[in-house]
Amino acid sequence: MSHQRIILEMGMGNSLYRQDYTTAAIRAVQDALRHSTIAIFGSMGLDSADMQVKVTIGAQMPDQVDAAKVAASLPRGTAEVTVVSGGMNVENPETGVPHVVVTAGVEAFVDVTKADWSLA
Repeated sequence: MSHQRIILEMGMGNSLYRQDYTTAAIRAVQDALRHSTIAIFGSMGLDSADMQVKVTIGAQMPDQVDAAKVAASLPRGTAEVTVVSGGMNVENPETGVPHVVVTAGVEAFVDVTKADWSLA
């Protein structure tokens, strides 16, 4: 049995007025999830609860992202969230207040045997 990546999606989220890095991170994850559907579970009889989800969040202030809240926002599987330096802050020229932009990479993995991947 091997651990196979079945999906990789990217997303972007923001917090334009509150500088809330966690909210921006959750929005980035939700954006990534909206780009995909994982039909493999129904077609192969797999349980989505067994899926391992690896999330990488890029934020200008990584220490301000609550990784546990980001993990809790995922609808399926067991999540591991890592927060790294990335994303960007775009300063409002009139107020000097930053608009927070966060990026997310979402990977999903399942354990399968080689025979599971055979075309019928």
